[in-house]
Amino acid sequence: MNAHTERYEVVVVGGGAAGLSAALVLGRSRRRTLVVDAGEPRNAPTPHMQGVLSRDGTSPAAYLAAGRAEIAAYGVEWRAGRVTGAAPDGRDGFTVSLADGTAVGARRLVVTTGLVDELPEIDGVAERWGRDVLHCPYCHGWEVRDRPFGVIAHPAMPAHQALMVSHWSSDVTLFLHTAAGLSDREAALLDAAGVEVVTGEVAGLAVEDDRLTGVRLADGRFVPREVVFVGATRLAARDGVLRQLGAKRDETPFGEFVAVDGTGRTSVPGVWAAGNVTGPQEQVVNAVGLGYRAGVTINTELLFGDLEAAVDGGEPTGEGPA
Repeated sequence: MNAHTERYEVVVVGGGAAGLSAALVLGRSRRRTLVVDAGEPRNAPTPHMQGVLSRDGTSPAAYLAAGRAEIAAYGVEWRAGRVTGAAPDGRDGFTVSLADGTAVGARRLVVTTGLVDELPEIDGVAERWGRDVLHCPYCHGWEVRDRPFGVIAHPAMPAHQALMVSHWSSDVTLFLHTAAGLSDREAALLDAAGVEVVTGEVAGLAVEDDRLTGVRLADGRFVPREVVFVGATRLAARDGVLRQLGAKRDETPFGEFVAVDGTGRTSVPGVWAAGNVTGPQEQVVNAVGLGYRAGVTINTELLFGDLEAAVDGGEPTGEGPA
């Protein structure tokens, strides 16, 4: 690392809920911390976020702005930008490369870069995503309760989402779309839940006056619906930095995600991960807790590692990268 490269104790890659939470703890722990934020939160399309105690209904943008103001009060730096790579610096940390050509040093890294929902290629789905095309009943079910729901089946789990959302509405129609079909057990469960099943491929969504009005099928049929739930065909973690560093990955029912322990520690010494980059179910409230835990663990490791080094007469390492 160049002797003139600016050096931090911790660099947080990603400025969403998990990253800001880790940064808040680290700032309060008097650690020189930088947050590099590409500005691509997963929940950006939705006007409100729900299920976060004391912040229920807050817009995602307002929530993140409040978080940035809070970390600034503790001396944490926030920088708009994209991290393009990270590599061990041969000392006690990493060199972090940014898209603008600059680089910074860090003793520890926290990667909180989230994921991307790759949606089915159905006309209207991407355009209405986060408004009246939804994915999570815990995030949006209360707001759309008792309205006519449509569910576009996921090929691997065709009945699951329709069964889930049937708790929020008694008028649910499952569109099998490209799913191969239903097992006898799935069909029985859907019948018990009062879910109507429609076969045939979905061609697109109908919208009038900026409002979803129904589902169009390829054979010309039209089914009136006010809300459509759809699962992503693929959940793609924004984990390029973690891959570059060689972090171990786990196969999950939703795809491959970085393997972490209970504190967010990855298989790469000195690197933590938190939030949706570790899995799809880490909603805002969970991401905040995971970021907090990572921040506490990092501060504790640095503190006691440096004290041990001082007693042993060595360089402060905080038990960092080998």
